Amino acid sequence: MTATLQSPPKMSTVDRYLAVWIGLAMAAGLALGRWVPGLNDALDAVQIGGVSVPIAIGLLVMMYPVLAKVRYDRVGAVAGDRRLMASSLILNWVVGPALMFALAWIFLPDLPEYRTGLIIVGLARCIAMVIIWNDLACGDREATAVLVAINSVFQVLMFAVLGWFYLDVLPGWLGLAQTSIDASPWQIAASVLVFLGIPLVAGFLTRHYGEKLKGRTWYEQTFLPRIGPWALYGLLATVVLLFALQGEAITSRPLDVARIAIPLLLYFTLMWAVAFAAGAAIGLGYERTAAMAMTAAGNNFELAIAVSIGTFGIASGQALAGVVGPLIEVPILVGLAYLSLRLRGRFGGEPRRSDVTVS
Repeated sequence: MTATLQSPPKMSTVDRYLAVWIGLAMAAGLALGRWVPGLNDALDAVQIGGVSVPIAIGLLVMMYPVLAKVRYDRVGAVAGDRRLMASSLILNWVVGPALMFALAWIFLPDLPEYRTGLIIVGLARCIAMVIIWNDLACGDREATAVLVAINSVFQVLMFAVLGWFYLDVLPGWLGLAQTSIDASPWQIAASVLVFLGIPLVAGFLTRHYGEKLKGRTWYEQTFLPRIGPWALYGLLATVVLLFALQGEAITSRPLDVARIAIPLLLYFTLMWAVAFAAGAAIGLGYERTAAMAMTAAGNNFELAIAVSIGTFGIASGQALAGVVGPLIEVPILVGLAYLSLRLRGRFGGEPRRSDVTVS
């Protein structure tokens, strides 16, 4: 039976023009980083354990409201979906790094620093902003919470191993130039703890005690609408801070940025398309397919940038490639979230409304 194509859910004005707000935030950050002397150095200096405090605060504010919306009593059922778990692991830890390796060598064979930076981006699987992209696509929140938790564990265990394989071992087998990275497991664990652990625990405790004291109806109909807009505020603040940190580097080398952008654009689009097609093929249903696709397409830009800067220096080509990652990822993933909604009707049924912004 062929499902009837349906229109995506009606969005508020804020939702509908989110790409505009993000574009303005990116432009504001680039302008601040370029024209305010010493701002990027001042922001970069505020770090704890290699984690940028201003960006960490922005991400925590962004992620907390969304994680507070997760119905944690449904997480067990999601974790038991073997098709979802197996498909997501293969996409994130086999397909993703291999695809970025191939694209980096195809498009940047003569620029080893940028090529290495892109490969590092491909190894850093998303554990933060994907929660926002998933909500925009009306994906399964519980599935996304489980997938990012799995990604966080694999990130601690496998990031350095895969970095060694894709930068040293595999190029050696293929007769290509080899390099290496210095990625401390403690640095990776700190990134996971800050960008996922803190907001996840806060969201879980908020729902647990909120429902216990006031009931689920009050929690979901009164409390969540009050904190929901803070996800947007945190997202825009994070975007401004991120691009303010590297505004001068991006605007001073536009041709290099353009060359880095091409494989990134292909990477994000292809990962989303492959994941979306896989979810549809194995019958996951729209919400879990969207969660898997957005998780596979996104990357942990903060970790990629931190590793690149820590290993090669803040002025390195590897660091610039890491910074260009979110420059391309943010608008592309917003567009892919809206495209996901356009495809929703092919799965049948009505999607639930996104609660990322004010409704």
